[in-house]
Amino acid sequence: MRVPLSWLGEFVDLPDDVSLEHVHASLVSVGFEEEDVHLGDVTGPVVVGQVLEFTPEPQSNGKTINWCRVAVGPDFATNDDDVRGIVCGAHNFRVGDKVVVTLPGAVLPGPFPIAARKTYGHVSDGMMASTRELGLGDEHDGILVLGELGLDPEIGTDAVALLGLDDAAVEINVTPDRGYALSIRGVAREYSHATGAAFRDPASAVSPVARDGFRVTIADDAPIRGVDGVTTFTTAVVRGIDATTPTPPAIRSRLRLAGMRSISLPVDITNYVMLELGQPLHAYDLRAVAGGLTVRRAAPGERLTTLDDVDRALDPEDLVIADDEGPIGLAGVMGGARTEVSSATTDVVIEGASFEHVSIARSARRHKLPSEASRRFERGVDPLVAAAAVERCVQLLVELAGGTADALGSSYDASVPPSAVFLPTERAANLIGVDYTPEEVEESLIAIGATLENADGGWTVVPPSWRSDLTTDADLVEEVARITGYGRIPSVLPVAPPGRGLTREQRLKRAVSASLAAAGLTEVFAYPFVSSVRNAAFAPVHGGASPVSTVRLANPLDVDAPEMRMSLLPGLLDVARRNLARGFADIALYETGAVSFSRGPIGTDSIPVGGSRPGADDLAALDASLPEQPHHLGILVVGSAVDRQPGQASVPADLADVLDDARVAARAVAAGLTVRQGFHPALHPGRAADLLVGDEVVGFAGELLPQVALDLDLPRRVVVAELDVDRLIALARQEPSLEAISSYPVATQDLSLVVGADAPAGEVLDTVVEGAGPLLEQARLVDDYRGEGLPEAAKSLTFALRFRAPDRTLTQAEASEAKQGAVRLAGERFGATLRD
Repeated sequence: MRVPLSWLGEFVDLPDDVSLEHVHASLVSVGFEEEDVHLGDVTGPVVVGQVLEFTPEPQSNGKTINWCRVAVGPDFATNDDDVRGIVCGAHNFRVGDKVVVTLPGAVLPGPFPIAARKTYGHVSDGMMASTRELGLGDEHDGILVLGELGLDPEIGTDAVALLGLDDAAVEINVTPDRGYALSIRGVAREYSHATGAAFRDPASAVSPVARDGFRVTIADDAPIRGVDGVTTFTTAVVRGIDATTPTPPAIRSRLRLAGMRSISLPVDITNYVMLELGQPLHAYDLRAVAGGLTVRRAAPGERLTTLDDVDRALDPEDLVIADDEGPIGLAGVMGGARTEVSSATTDVVIEGASFEHVSIARSARRHKLPSEASRRFERGVDPLVAAAAVERCVQLLVELAGGTADALGSSYDASVPPSAVFLPTERAANLIGVDYTPEEVEESLIAIGATLENADGGWTVVPPSWRSDLTTDADLVEEVARITGYGRIPSVLPVAPPGRGLTREQRLKRAVSASLAAAGLTEVFAYPFVSSVRNAAFAPVHGGASPVSTVRLANPLDVDAPEMRMSLLPGLLDVARRNLARGFADIALYETGAVSFSRGPIGTDSIPVGGSRPGADDLAALDASLPEQPHHLGILVVGSAVDRQPGQASVPADLADVLDDARVAARAVAAGLTVRQGFHPALHPGRAADLLVGDEVVGFAGELLPQVALDLDLPRRVVVAELDVDRLIALARQEPSLEAISSYPVATQDLSLVVGADAPAGEVLDTVVEGAGPLLEQARLVDDYRGEGLPEAAKSLTFALRFRAPDRTLTQAEASEAKQGAVRLAGERFGATLRD
């Protein structure tokens, strides 16, 4: 929220020497975050001048310029002459008009420095400025003529101050629970809390006028969560406005500093009141409204062209404003083009309403149409301020646009008072750790607008209408801490209870992550929501079918990603694509985190609301209705496993690399991981593997299908793996432990076995390890040969064996005997024979 200081000063007393730093510090002390400062973009000598004479001069390029003589006042005279010669290409002024003259040394937004310069055969000693050049709006068809704004200042007057260009603004971050602060009214109140300065509520300065006769129908027959979509709805009619009247410079300047552009006087007034009071307003061209207004849900198949000229298909959940011919606005988000106020508009209907925040938030996200109005409705708007805001808008339209307030209007109010909250006397002190007195608690809550009544052991507190976030005693305690000052809260380091620490599962999950980081992979955190297509493509597969269903969000942040992820791979693929687009060719990534899926209905209605704590059966039913969320590990490798260097060609990463990474993760939890041929619909046939602990599949690995990689703008070869870390830990045989490194020499031997061509090499390796016994320190496959010298249906697997004893030097005979044990067991299981 951007807050111009001049505007803030209308509703709260500011010091004479107020600074942006002081205002920021004051607002930070009551819980806001400092964002930025915004200064006026116009500096230097910018004054009111009067056109004394001008001479049109046609040019050879077909353009006609005006050589003007402009008086700028004695304070800016040169050589006792206050008349400047200025070249101007605009033609919308006459002799005697007062204009804004930017003299040499001035700087306009851009920045655009002004200097005397020779052009079109003259030395132009300054410039007559347009609205856009001054940063007040988009008009650039001619220069700014002050008389058209109703201004007649003295020649030489400082135009920067006259037009409000010397104002400045502070910008603060408003948290979602404090939507009332998205207004000058709310921020002024908070500044008053911080400094004790007198606060003047602008809403109380307006007396709403009772109007009727304008038909408004509230017909919300499909409320979200059983809550009506609209609680207040006020309208007023103003006739005979001149929509072409320029917006006063002071209002333009404040809108600009607040981050909004000037559009037209009627629209600027509605935006101005919204910023001032926090109540979004909308103006309709009365002649374009067919009949009255109806607030309802959109009908199936209805469409609406919004003010941004986009034709939108409406959803039955969208709350719309309609007339007798159909929708004319997306409630709380944006109006429709059919009833837009234009330069020809003379009669307008002003609407101010209070809409249910969830409904507005969903519509804005569904249509990807965030607006200043929806931003406020999402956070909650004071339901009692709508009538005052409408009346304030009517006053400004009468005063500035020459309109006449009509008796036609309407008022609908179905709002309910805020619920009372009981606050025990000692609750604030016990929760915050500060000995607040009862007087401090009472004064703090009264300051924020709450009303209090003494009750047995505490107070009954009714929050103000603009604080819908205050629903529990803890919320009230937070307000006490905020108003009395966060600096009073002591900084105390909590003492950890003795005898506690990480659980076994927590330690092992951290060990998995640390082992992969140590192996050279980079940990990332991807977006946990995915599209239905991506979720289905990477769903867990066991036995060729998915036994689970997705978990769909009721209110997704992104309509294109409405489901909780069932796999970590979609997120890793997005991260890889983003990094590849930024020039990182060789990537090795991993992520650990929860995935979500369901094996039945999600949610339960059996939990009682209010009253006593739910019983054990209720909590068990709730737990049973939650989706499963196992902890997974995802791995992705793209590019080279070994970089090119002198004398060494690059080695592309392949399936073996992610299998090694999966084994690293398994060793971190002391789980024995085995590999077998597998299948996954997103992986290349023949280059996919199941990862097992014992007989249970705990994950998969493989090379992404080339077409899948192409669709994601990834290289042809992308290798991935995913493991269920929870199952990996559960199946681990023992706690990870460190083994002493033997100082005795190693005995090495090679073993070549001839087996059937369909014998899995991994299973043969496991058999060799088992048969060789405890003296075998390491065994690895070094060759897979098929061809001359072997039967057609056979292959030769060569293993490099390392033998070592922890307490003695092995003899060659002992190593050979262990090797023969491996040969015997491989012969029993696979019919293996030694290769000659």
